[in-house]
Amino acid sequence: MDLLDVVLLVGGGLLAGSVNTMAGGGSLLTVPLLVLVGLPGDVANGSNRVGILASSLSASATFRRLGASGVSRALPILVPVIAGSLTGSVLISRLPAESFERVFGFLMVPLLFLSLRPPKLKAAGRPWTGPVASLVFFGVGCYAGAFQAGIGLLLVLTLSRSGLDVVVANSVKVVVNVVVTVTALPVFILGGLVDWGPALALAAGFAGGGAIGAHLTVSGGARVVRPVMAVAVLAMSGRLLGLY
Repeated sequence: MDLLDVVLLVGGGLLAGSVNTMAGGGSLLTVPLLVLVGLPGDVANGSNRVGILASSLSASATFRRLGASGVSRALPILVPVIAGSLTGSVLISRLPAESFERVFGFLMVPLLFLSLRPPKLKAAGRPWTGPVASLVFFGVGCYAGAFQAGIGLLLVLTLSRSGLDVVVANSVKVVVNVVVTVTALPVFILGGLVDWGPALALAAGFAGGGAIGAHLTVSGGARVVRPVMAVAVLAMSGRLLGLY
């Protein structure tokens, strides 16, 4: 990496960390950014998990300090989520880099829409039965292990539908994100799909972005950050799809 690459990754991590705090979907920016600085798509997907782990651990510690830890409520769904995460990460690690870039490029646009305009969460109706919940969270784990991007929004939606209120769902979401990342990251490391230099530069930005995102949320800065995120993601999606 040269100095410009480091600046791009730290800056991208700051923006992505801010967006993750305000809405979710920061990986829609950081995975293509890692590709832009020269990493193959599959290595970018693996390296991005280092930053996600740093930001998720920080958020989880914050929830605990505030007395809103989601650890106990997360325990019943961890087995299917871990199984799904292992399945998804192993399968995606076998996908060629070029194929991953095309798949991720297509996913970016609908995920961007959901991140910028998430559906309104309503009070849960009848909670899922045990087998249904296990199947749903296995699927969530598969997606998280494979792609990660947008998983925060998906987790809040599924956790709310399973019977948790929105506040508890958010605290559980952070715990599940930590577990998913800890489960999937070794698969990418053992497969040689983590480039530690770019990964650590990005993680530094992610860590700072969480604090910035909290400040922007209070001050209304999301009005500025979200349009920037939209333009950046659409531009990078076109790059991954080979449109220019």
